[in-house]
Amino acid sequence: MKPHWRQWVEEIRQQFPQGNSALLPLLHRIQAEEGWLSPETLADVATLLNLPVTTVESVASFYSLFYKRPVGERVVHVCVGLSCALKGADALMHRLEEHLGIRQGQTTPDGKYSLMEAECLAACDLAPVAQVNLRYMGPVPPEEYQRLLGEGEK
Repeated sequence: MKPHWRQWVEEIRQQFPQGNSALLPLLHRIQAEEGWLSPETLADVATLLNLPVTTVESVASFYSLFYKRPVGERVVHVCVGLSCALKGADALMHRLEEHLGIRQGQTTPDGKYSLMEAECLAACDLAPVAQVNLRYMGPVPPEEYQRLLGEGEK
């Protein structure tokens, strides 16, 4: 456990005094620093908030934006909701998998990209939509998959 996490808990508890309500903000803050949430980190959070480890683990598992293993520098979430599926999300995912040489849920060996599904990104008007490090991009037709990878950027 990192010593400054205790300070973070005190800061967060000023706004969210109950352990359960402080859980999400603390997990977000730690993940922003660490990049992911290891089993040891989840156990530390449970101790800090006086919560059962199973509660902390279940919350971290439920939300798709919490990573329980290291992720790449660019995390690409492709929406697979109905609107996006009808507009080619499956083909977009397939193109990305082929280009990157990984499957959904994996990270490239060089640690540059992680490819994830998102059940719904709530941006149906941008279908097919994706997020790259939480930044919405859409519509992204399958043939324009390189936009999500930042290829051609200077």
